[in-house]
Amino acid sequence: MTQRVLANSDILELEMAVPQGHRHLRATLRLRTGEEIVLQEATLANLVRGYVAVKTHPLREGIRMQGRDLGSTEKKDGFADWQLLEDL
Repeated sequence: MTQRVLANSDILELEMAVPQGHRHLRATLRLRTGEEIVLQEATLANLVRGYVAVKTHPLREGIRMQGRDLGSTEKKDGFADWQLLEDL
């Protein structure tokens, strides 16, 4: 697996908006290299959830979430089958 670290200095622009014809927020990172990285709302929500869980907890030093296909029987109404869930 290759690793890529993005620093603030790598990002020319960050745009967050609901694209025309869509219902959910997306974030577009425009990089100095000319690349664009688009994150969907569920991905953003998981990043924020993980960030808040670590930054606001007095002892916690990290969090890991793993993707799981919950299928129609385990998932909540209105949620996608594929979810990032915290390792317990």
